[in-house]
Amino acid sequence: MRWIRRIIIALIVIVAVTFALGWRLLAGSRPQADGQVSLKGLSAPVTIVRDAGGVPAITAHNRRDLVYALGFVHAQERFFQMDLQRRDAAGELAALVGPKALPLDENHRKHRFRALAMRELALASPANRKLMDAYTAGVNAGLAHLPVRPWEYLLLGQKPAPWTDADTILTIDAMAFDLNQDGDDPRELNIARLRAVLPRALADFLLAPSPRWEAPMQGGPSPAVPMPNSSVFDLRAVAASKLALAGGMHSIARSDAENHGIGSNGSAVGGTLTGGAALLANDPHLHLRVPNIWYRAQLRYPDPANSKQMLDLNGVTLPGAPAMVIGSNGHIAWGFTNSEGDWMDWVRVNVDPADPSLYKTPNGWTKFAMHDEVIHVHGAADVHVNVKDTIWGPVMGTAPDGTPLAMAWTAQDPRAVNLNLMHLETATTVAQALAIGPAIGIPPQNLVVADAQGHVGWTIAGSVIPIRAGFDPSAPADWSQAGTGWIGYATPAQDPRIENPPNARIWTANQRIVSGADLTLIGDGGYDQGARAQQIRDDLAARNHFTPRDMLDIQLDDRALFLARWQTLLLGVLDATHDPQLAALKPFVQDWQARAAAGSVGYRIVRRFHDKVRENVLAPFAARASAKWPDFDWPTPAVGEYATWTMVTQKPAWLLDPKYKDWDALLAASAREVADELAKVPGPLAGKTWGRYNAAQINNPLSTVLPTWLARFIDMPHDPLPGDNDMPLVLHPKFGASMRMDVQPGDEAHGILEMPAGQSDNPLSPWFGQGHEAWVHGKPTPLLPGPAKYHLTLVPAH
Repeated sequence: MRWIRRIIIALIVIVAVTFALGWRLLAGSRPQADGQVSLKGLSAPVTIVRDAGGVPAITAHNRRDLVYALGFVHAQERFFQMDLQRRDAAGELAALVGPKALPLDENHRKHRFRALAMRELALASPANRKLMDAYTAGVNAGLAHLPVRPWEYLLLGQKPAPWTDADTILTIDAMAFDLNQDGDDPRELNIARLRAVLPRALADFLLAPSPRWEAPMQGGPSPAVPMPNSSVFDLRAVAASKLALAGGMHSIARSDAENHGIGSNGSAVGGTLTGGAALLANDPHLHLRVPNIWYRAQLRYPDPANSKQMLDLNGVTLPGAPAMVIGSNGHIAWGFTNSEGDWMDWVRVNVDPADPSLYKTPNGWTKFAMHDEVIHVHGAADVHVNVKDTIWGPVMGTAPDGTPLAMAWTAQDPRAVNLNLMHLETATTVAQALAIGPAIGIPPQNLVVADAQGHVGWTIAGSVIPIRAGFDPSAPADWSQAGTGWIGYATPAQDPRIENPPNARIWTANQRIVSGADLTLIGDGGYDQGARAQQIRDDLAARNHFTPRDMLDIQLDDRALFLARWQTLLLGVLDATHDPQLAALKPFVQDWQARAAAGSVGYRIVRRFHDKVRENVLAPFAARASAKWPDFDWPTPAVGEYATWTMVTQKPAWLLDPKYKDWDALLAASAREVADELAKVPGPLAGKTWGRYNAAQINNPLSTVLPTWLARFIDMPHDPLPGDNDMPLVLHPKFGASMRMDVQPGDEAHGILEMPAGQSDNPLSPWFGQGHEAWVHGKPTPLLPGPAKYHLTLVPAH
């Protein structure tokens, strides 16, 4: 017994010592918040004052020292996030985390963005290059002044590599990947596949947007695409049922499982609707994780136009870049949403049959440029990726007929990335900001601006917008003929712009915004169908006066207007059923609250019924593509809404999967699938709420390698979430509002800023997770930092 007691005591001591050591190491990687630090590279002292939530107010004597200090705090709080972003863009994640990252690295490495970043640095203006140098120096100083390297590296057994100027470029490239489907445009390829196996009229009908939901700011809805008759295509004459079950259902089910929504809302109202300055609202929806992608900050430095006045910037920064990305400077407030324009094209590459090293261009036969890219893999051997490059971009795909495809992407142009976003910091009017937009080197975005004089405006921010000629941009095309392809880039004067519309309202929600020549220029990269934008537009039209809280209420609007007709349809199915399991759904569907409330069972039922009907209606068509290409998927999550609703209401017998007796049978079978799905969920039906289905999974990337009991310390709580697609409040387990901001420039004191996770990624930080609960419940939190609690001064080292 003495030996047993000794062993137990020894084990307790080992556990205690291990826990204490781990705690000390974790605590040692927290940022320094108080005191004074002497640093080389500063020209004058910089103060960093944090509030209780860890939001820093950084005050410097010049912009260069300011970006140095911003780099310092970014590195101390978020270096691992920065490291992941640069490695993601460069295809270098496997060197840090091992073989699991290889598929992503192999895809991203084909774009050779690290080599491109060096070319982009060579094109940077001397002023921008100095700022990048200062930011890089600040990042490396911040990393060096941590007592212990960031805790993630301790867990991985790795050491962080120093930051470089090229890594700042790669940080912006990482956003391009996040916003543009990892740079391989499956949307356009799957359109081509569908057209290859179905008559063009049928494919166009299945892919058509729904005029019912479109909400452009310029022009009207698209014309309705007619449903093809039985002479075009007749499923009754095609033995597709078995194929539909094996192929189509697999493809659509995968789409549903992976769909985390599409989102980003940006709106503004003019001074005539506020009684003063215009008002901006912005909530970009991105993949949610810990730490949050954005880092809140207040940046203060002397105005270059008047050194006696201080510029006061409030908003969010992107760790890895030295700019205020979204915010207000007291004169203007600006925000972004993904434009969903067409910034990629697949190019058919005609290879010389006599010499496969040659391909055809407008100037004749040209040799492929070959690159041997070496991917280092932690804990395993290096992997070589052979990149075959063309004048249009790397070969990354294959057309339905087997022709190699090269990817032309605006992000591959050396002019696509720069720091011109920082010019917004000194703009004082909407007109100035809109003029800056076309020169900003970021993935092309909707730029929405409001100013203190009451003006509002919209344009596309992005320095590379291609001009197309001679081909259909919705499908792979041959660019080997002169005058075909991208024949140039738009000038700033050609960029579309909307300024001070008569109704003094701007709304963007990833929908088609313009028509005619402007739409031809921007193209269609997979617009949202518009129900969300329409709801925002109508919310704006319903009021004649706005405050920041009113704009937040619109951002939190979870009314299910889009699904209302589906609820009515489902009630008709349940009224006609004699199945007790289906009948049990009816009370919940009747009392569905008409919103995506976390506690609503009825909303979950209606939403899943909509999904199942769409799956079953489209299955036989998807099956024909899946049979040839197992990775086929619908081009966007919302594709087929117009066709599905048209078919279930008009009931064309020739487009019904023969496995169903009639369209009523398809609807009943879809309802049955929902009932069966819910039956597999433990507990009574009353507890199977939307929030239970839509529970947050805002996690640290490393939590998957930890035991569940330990992972919860580095993740946000798994709260039941309201919201869904096709309404302003877009929320999914891993996707949603990465921040919500509502502000009138000049009245930042009444502005609102919410984020789903806190400032620091360290779970022992006093501000880890700060703000999460307010974000979940939509409680307004101030844009400006609160009272000072921590004081840090950076001083030049002598």
